[in-house]
Amino acid sequence: MIHKSAIIDPNSQISSNVHIGPFTVIGPDVEIGEGTIIQSHVNITGHTVIGKKNKIFPFASIGNIPQDLKYNGEKTKLIIGDGNTIRENTTINTGTVGGGGLTKVGNNSLLMIGVHIAHDCLIGNNVVIANSGAIAGHAVIDDDVIIGGNCGVQQFTRIGKMAMIGGMTGVSRDVIPYGLSLGNRNYLNGINVVGLRRKKVSNKQIISLTNAYEEIFKTENLSENLSQLNGDFEENSLIKEVIDFISKDKKRPICTPFSK
Repeated sequence: MIHKSAIIDPNSQISSNVHIGPFTVIGPDVEIGEGTIIQSHVNITGHTVIGKKNKIFPFASIGNIPQDLKYNGEKTKLIIGDGNTIRENTTINTGTVGGGGLTKVGNNSLLMIGVHIAHDCLIGNNVVIANSGAIAGHAVIDDDVIIGGNCGVQQFTRIGKMAMIGGMTGVSRDVIPYGLSLGNRNYLNGINVVGLRRKKVSNKQIISLTNAYEEIFKTENLSENLSQLNGDFEENSLIKEVIDFISKDKKRPICTPFSK
């Protein structure tokens, strides 16, 4: 059902069984998948693809140009997957040429009221970003991450799989997979054990990961600590993910317990 007051550009591609509420505006280069529900007063523009069965709440602004002074009208994209919930006043911008030209949100994520996803961000699946979370440009947030309310994530920051960020944290250092991070400027406060248990990860794996965490972060010299790790740890896929994350981009600062 499309409300008679909605303004839908005839060149947009709207799939079957899409609900569009009053006073919503949809631009010419927008594609919307079947079963998506768009409530009133939503603005969707730009080269934007939205998948199936999403729920978009009033006053969301999706696909507008990036807040990057270098942007000069280039054709860049925003892709949103399936089954996401995008709450009121959330803003998601398209990418920039300098950042790959793409902003992407995966599947089954919850973006609460007032969240901002900036240009060139890559957001995984099953991510929760609580109210007023601000994710700056080029940030990469992996699957199953939870970010508390009023957090600010600095540009180019990486947050690993199933990490949890406490509310009102300023995230300027990369957070390892399965890490628990908080603070005015983020530091590492252990492993997200509760999240791992909710995902039915075995106690054996959790204990092994916790032991490896103690070894990896026993001093501030991560390179030396990693070189001294017992080979038995490599049998745990969770630990391998942490090691690979730290090793992947050595130019980026890693959040540690010493970051306080």
